[in-house]
Amino acid sequence: MTLPSPDLDDRRFQGLVDEAKRLVQQRCPEWTDHNVSDPGVTLIEAFATMVDQLVYRLNRVPEKNYLTFLDLIGVRLYPPTAARTEVTFRLSAPRPEPVRVRAGTEVATVRTETEEAVVFTTSRELTLLPCAYERLATRSAAGDATDRSEELALGRDVPCFGATPTPGDALYVGLSRAVPAGVVVLRLDCRIEGVGVDPRRPPLLWEAFDGTEWRACEIEKDDTGGFNKSGELILHLPRTHTASQVVRRSAGWLRCRLLAAEPGQPRYVASPTVRRITAFTIGGTVEAAHAETVREEILGAAEGVPGQSFLLARPPVVPGDFVVEVADVEARSGWADWTRVDDFAHSGPDDRHITLDPNSGRVDFGPAVRERDGGLRYYGAVPRKGSPVRVRSYRTGGGRRGNVARGALRVLRGSLPFVARVENRRAALGGVDGETVESARVRGPMTLRTLHRAVVPHDYELLAREVAPDAARVHCVPAGRDADAGGVRLLVVPSGSGDEQGRIGFEELTPPPDTMEQIRAHLEERRPIGARLVVEPPFYQGVTVVAQVQARRGAVPERLREEALTALYGYFNPLTGGPDGQGWPFGRPIQSGEAFAVLQRVADVDLVEDVRLYPADPMTGRRGEPTTRITLDRHALAFSFEHQLRIREA
Repeated sequence: MTLPSPDLDDRRFQGLVDEAKRLVQQRCPEWTDHNVSDPGVTLIEAFATMVDQLVYRLNRVPEKNYLTFLDLIGVRLYPPTAARTEVTFRLSAPRPEPVRVRAGTEVATVRTETEEAVVFTTSRELTLLPCAYERLATRSAAGDATDRSEELALGRDVPCFGATPTPGDALYVGLSRAVPAGVVVLRLDCRIEGVGVDPRRPPLLWEAFDGTEWRACEIEKDDTGGFNKSGELILHLPRTHTASQVVRRSAGWLRCRLLAAEPGQPRYVASPTVRRITAFTIGGTVEAAHAETVREEILGAAEGVPGQSFLLARPPVVPGDFVVEVADVEARSGWADWTRVDDFAHSGPDDRHITLDPNSGRVDFGPAVRERDGGLRYYGAVPRKGSPVRVRSYRTGGGRRGNVARGALRVLRGSLPFVARVENRRAALGGVDGETVESARVRGPMTLRTLHRAVVPHDYELLAREVAPDAARVHCVPAGRDADAGGVRLLVVPSGSGDEQGRIGFEELTPPPDTMEQIRAHLEERRPIGARLVVEPPFYQGVTVVAQVQARRGAVPERLREEALTALYGYFNPLTGGPDGQGWPFGRPIQSGEAFAVLQRVADVDLVEDVRLYPADPMTGRRGEPTTRITLDRHALAFSFEHQLRIREA
C-alpha cells in the first residue's frame, strides 16, 4: 500500500469564508449584512482566495521534497531519442567518377504554413561508386559455375538457368567493382523464353556477396517480368557488398537464385535467356537521424568561480559526442577540451569535467564544498576568469515528431553536385519524447531497488530502459545450465509502426546497432563480475493464418476482409498482440484455436469454418506444412506473415 501524503492544511476557499463570517459575528455584531453584495464580504472572499492559493502551495511541499530526493539519488529525466531511417540519394545521371555525400548532410520534410520542417542528418559519409557490367556466369543446382561472358559478348542468348530449371540454379552478374550501399540499375535484353512463370511474382531472389555470405538485395523495380522481356531492374545493395571471386574472376558479384515455388505459384518450365546486360550506379543509401548539428556555439565567458552554469541555445540534446572547450586567454594555448561526466562524485580539483542536462541544455562546471576545517574541496577544475567557453558541436532534435512517414524526407538542405533528389523509402522509427516528471516519480523506487546494479533479470530490463527509451520491449532470459551457464541474454524489440491493418515490416523489428551498443556498454559496467552479457534481437517465428469464414447476411465482403485481417495482424503481433494486448509473450505457442477466437469476434463473421496455421520464414517468405500448433522457443516471438482469408457469403 502506498503511504498517504499528508495534507498540511485542509482548509479550502468556502471554509475560509465561513470562518471569517463567524469571526465577524463575534467581533463586530453590528455588521449584519453578510450577503455577497456587501463590500466587506467581497474583501473577505478576496483574502480567502489568496489564502487558498497559499494553502495549495503549502500542500505541494511534500511533492517538492520527493522530487528533490529523486535528484539526490541520481534520477534524471530521460532525454528525447531521435528517430532513424535510411535516406537514398539519387544521381541526376550516371557519373564516371565517385560522388561523395559528406557525413552530416541534412535532409528535411516539406515546410508548410502550420508545421516546421523535420530535419534529419546523415550519420556517416556515403560514396556513390560508379560501376559497369563486366562478367556473366551461370551455375546449376548440382554443378559448378560456368563463365558465359564470351557468349554474351557475341550477342548470343544465354540461358539463365538449366535446361530444366531447378530450385538452386543461379545466374551471376559481375560488376566492375563492389558498390556498397549502392543503388544499381541492370538493363537486361531478354526474350520471352521463361515459359510457365507468373511475371508478376517469379520465384527469384537477388543477392550480393558481403565477404562471408550472400545477402538479399531489395528490389525497387523489375520491368523484366522474371527475365521474360527487356527492361530495367533496380537493386539496393547491402552496405557490406564487397568484391569476390566467381569462376576465378574477381568482381562485384550479384546472384539471382531460383527458389522453390510456393503452393499455387507457377514455376519455370523452360529457362529464360538474356542477350545483353548494361549496369550503372544511380544512387546510394545511408542512415540518418532526426537531429540537427550545431557547431561551435559560444556559451559565454568564465567567471573564475566554481559551480558556474551555462545554457545551450537549442535544447534538447540527443545522444552523441558533446565536448566543451575553454580557451586560455592568458596562456594563449588555444582551446582545451573538457570531458562530460555523469556527476562530480569522483572528480578532483584538476579534472576538466562538466555535466550536461540534455533536456534543459544546462552545462555545469564542478562545484566547491566547504569542509569541516573551513577549507574548500573542489570537485572539478575551475576555468580561468574571462576565458571564452564554447561547445564544439552537439545534436539537437528527437521526439515523436521525427517518426515521419515513408517518402516524407524529400528536401535536400543545401546543394550537392550531381545529386538530383533524396527520399526515405521506409518510415522513420524510434523517436520518443523526453520523459515526464510523473514517469520519473514512478521510477524512483525502482532506482533504489536496483542501486544501479544488475543482479536479477528484472534489473537488466530496468537498466536497459534507462539508455534505450526507444525500445518497445526488453526481455531478459535467465542463464542456462549447460554451455550458457553464467550468461545473460537480453532481447530487445524496437518500437515500430504498422499500416492500416497493423502489419509491421520485418525490417522494423531489428534494433539499430547504436541502440544495442548503448545498452551493452551501460550494462557492462553494472553486471556482476563473471557474468557474460549478450544483447540481441529475439527470434521471430513467422506465422501465416489461412482461414475460411462465413459472413453474416448483408455484410460487405471487402469491409469484412479488412476487419478480419486487422484482427489477425493485431493479435499475432510482437508489439501489440497477445491475450493482454501488450505484445506476444515470449515463448508462448501459437494455437489454431486462438485464430478461431479472434476471427469469431469480428462483427460481421457468422461462422469460422476452417483455420490452418503455416510456419513461415520472414526472411525468405517460404512456408512450412499446415499445423494446428506452432511451438516457439523461449527466445522467440510470433510475427504475422501474409495472412489469407476466404469469405463465403450467406
